[in-house]
Amino acid sequence: MAVSSRSAHAHAAPFVLAAALLPSAPRAVAAPAAPRAAASRPPAAAKPVAPRDSAVPGVTRATLRQSISLEAQSSQIDYRTHQLVFHQVTIRQGTMSISATLAHATGLDFDDSHWAFRGDVHIVVNRGDLRSNAADITFARKRLANATVTGTPARFTQVDPKSGRLVQGHAQTIDYEVAKGIVTLSNDAWLTDGHNEISGQILKYDIAARTVIATAADQNSHRVRITITPPAKHAP
Repeated sequence: MAVSSRSAHAHAAPFVLAAALLPSAPRAVAAPAAPRAAASRPPAAAKPVAPRDSAVPGVTRATLRQSISLEAQSSQIDYRTHQLVFHQVTIRQGTMSISATLAHATGLDFDDSHWAFRGDVHIVVNRGDLRSNAADITFARKRLANATVTGTPARFTQVDPKSGRLVQGHAQTIDYEVAKGIVTLSNDAWLTDGHNEISGQILKYDIAARTVIATAADQNSHRVRITITPPAKHAP
């Protein structure tokens, strides 16, 4: 059953929409405690904090520490202009990988470089899978920072680690902010968890929170549509 309201039937759906589309209930605020007399003892010295890797949803620290490898059928490297061209290329870092027919890059150190992939693009990252005709990818500090894929349409899939359901989506453009774990589907966006569907002009999927956000400001006068599929009845 399709509905055009973002909040209608949200409580009945097991899909991840409810947490994102419904306002949270107000919480009681405790009265402020009575002021206490200032302590006469000098403040304790701050303990040093050990540095640690920044958290990336769904990616282990072991993967982030692994080196990046590149394989290609052929390559052209201009060290004067720092322009690189690779054919039938695959880039890997632990469980993350990118493959395409052609790749253009502005640097090979992966500290701060931009890559343009064209033809049969396949990206695997954070237990997610992106497929498209083209992709523009940014590497920062030897990590994949952002991926924008375009296609007719571009496709996204991910197995939900808690429910085991296959989350699938497609749109003309999909932007993946890896560090935040946010997938933004733009232009004819569609997303499903195998039971329920949501479509609109722009949908944002938070991988860690397992929520979908579809705001009115992003829809360009279009309506968000939700299709709720009742669970199948089991025979007694």
